[in-house]
Amino acid sequence: MNVQTLSYYERRGLLAAPERSNGGHRLYGEDAVTALRVIKAAQRLGFTLEEVAELLETGRHRHGRTVADLQRRAAAKLAEVDAKNADLTTIRTALVAAVEAGCDDLTVCASSTCCPIPFTDLAEENLHAGPCY
Repeated sequence: MNVQTLSYYERRGLLAAPERSNGGHRLYGEDAVTALRVIKAAQRLGFTLEEVAELLETGRHRHGRTVADLQRRAAAKLAEVDAKNADLTTIRTALVAAVEAGCDDLTVCASSTCCPIPFTDLAEENLHAGPCY
C-alpha cells in the first residue's frame, strides 16, 4: 500500500496516525494492520470508503452492545449485488445473441425486427434512468 493511501486513510479518520521513527518513518502496529485488512476487505465486498468509515465509527462507539448495523448494511449491499448481477446477466444474454447472430452494424441492427439486441427495451431503460450529460 502506498504512502498516499495511508495518509488519505489517516485524514479520513479510517486509520489512526502512527508513531514515527527517529527518521520520520511511520511505524504501524498490529491494530493498524488489522484496520487496513478490514478496510480492504470491506471495499472488496463493495462498500465505499464512506460506508467503511461509518461501519468503523459504529463499531468504535458500541461499547459492548450488539449492533445490527453491519447485518443491515450487508443485506442492503447483497441486494445491490444481486440487482447488478441480474443486469449483467441480461446484458450478457443480449451480447451472446448478437455475437451468434453475426451483428456487425448497430444502425442496421436497430432498424431490423430480427436483431437479437433489444434496442427498444434498452433505450427505454436508459430513458427512464434520467438524463445523460
